[in-house]
Amino acid sequence: MPELLPDRRRREILARVRAAGAVRVAELAKELEVSDMTVRRDLERLARDGELQKVHGGATLPSDSSAAEPGFARKSGLQLPEKAAIAAAAEAMVQPGMSVSLNSGTTTHALARTLRRVPDITVVTNSPRIAEVLSDAPATGQTVLLLGGVRTPSDALVGPLTTAALRTLHVDLCFLGVHGLGERNGLTTPNMMEAEVNRLFLERSDRCVVLADSTKWGLAGLHRIAGLDEVDAVVMDDGLDAAARETLTQHVPDLRLEPVR
Repeated sequence: MPELLPDRRRREILARVRAAGAVRVAELAKELEVSDMTVRRDLERLARDGELQKVHGGATLPSDSSAAEPGFARKSGLQLPEKAAIAAAAEAMVQPGMSVSLNSGTTTHALARTLRRVPDITVVTNSPRIAEVLSDAPATGQTVLLLGGVRTPSDALVGPLTTAALRTLHVDLCFLGVHGLGERNGLTTPNMMEAEVNRLFLERSDRCVVLADSTKWGLAGLHRIAGLDEVDAVVMDDGLDAAARETLTQHVPDLRLEPVR
């Protein structure tokens, strides 16, 4: 590809963000045949103009505020290789005979597809999409408990029915997807009722593992779920920079950064 003029290059970047919902610096640099630094300068310019929102390692469509809640369909096509790597690592933590919980999210949905291979597990979820995935050719002896409630834009079931059921349960291992995470704000979500349910998922488990691709680092939703110090492990892709790795290592006992194929 011949080198584009800066204005045209930024228009191309913006078109890709609008089409995909998010882009990564390394991928743009390769496709546009420019340096990572050039792409970062373009993203900074577009962010100043309010055209997009810079995140760790790339950019996303702009959010009007920390209360903005993207839908499941829009998020489901983003960071697919990263989610696959995270799901494979999370699956290895699950053994036959265990009880596990998965909150609603696109990364936990990716994990659900791999958990179909694990026999004799009980899965608790507030996601109809995850329950549907697990009902499709599951391994022998699987039990799925779908919590009731009111559906949110991200296809989570929340509300008094959900929280009442969760308070009666206890699982060995909780896998928690989040909107964003960071040192100051901890784990966050744009939805108040999802924050309450996700907090209960964490509390009603022996061990809580956060699943998040590296673009989630530094993002903050309006509502706090928990602090980094309250989780037992974080599984991410290896796109995290050295400073973020050091921060997470200081707060989380078990940090796993998975290579993306």
